[in-house]
Amino acid sequence: MLEIDRLNAGYGALPVLHDLSLKVAAGQFVSVVGPNGAGKSTLFKTISGTIGTLSGSIRFEGQDLLAVPPHRRAHLGIAHVPEGRQVFASMTVLENLEMGAYTEAGRRRWADNLARIYEWFPVLHKRARQLAGTLSGGEQQMLAIGRGLACAPKLLMLDEPSMGLSPAIADFIFERLMEIRSEAGLTVLLVEQRVAEALQSADYGYVLETGRVVLEGGNETLIADDRVRRAYLGM
Repeated sequence: MLEIDRLNAGYGALPVLHDLSLKVAAGQFVSVVGPNGAGKSTLFKTISGTIGTLSGSIRFEGQDLLAVPPHRRAHLGIAHVPEGRQVFASMTVLENLEMGAYTEAGRRRWADNLARIYEWFPVLHKRARQLAGTLSGGEQQMLAIGRGLACAPKLLMLDEPSMGLSPAIADFIFERLMEIRSEAGLTVLLVEQRVAEALQSADYGYVLETGRVVLEGGNETLIADDRVRRAYLGM
């Protein structure tokens, strides 16, 4: 579904990603892990088109994504749930979800999608008329994910969904993501600093350091790798 080949990208002429190659097959759950500053968020912004590419290629379902304007990429079926949630604080929960449903598929499937979002995150239904800025951090993260789902995506990209959350709420978010992936048949690309949870949830994983892929493999392979165990799992 998503194929990135020898990607160099960054801010202006300063590269952050270096010859990065990555693949996500349809229906896969792929995790990208690594320390702060590794380029994980930059990768997502490059896929979404908010950061320019210096060289390399990105293809989505066989289409050259770099030839697609950023504002059209969501219409292809790519949803980006950004780091830090970034909900519309002065709008209600329902209005935030409606903002996510601006794509053709999102508008067409709005009623069914809304019902499923409320089923996965009942608190959003309960607080549908409440201003998003008054929600707790965990509720705002659920809303950000729900807003991404509202566009009826094929690929859901999640950037640090556990950031700033208590362990219990973070665990709930991961459990819901696995449920959503299974029930909706979504393809998921996750960037996450909770390495153990990210790799356990994934079919395949990539380890980024200083903008480069230094390790990749199935979740069991990566969890068993001595470098991953020492650097990220505290073992």
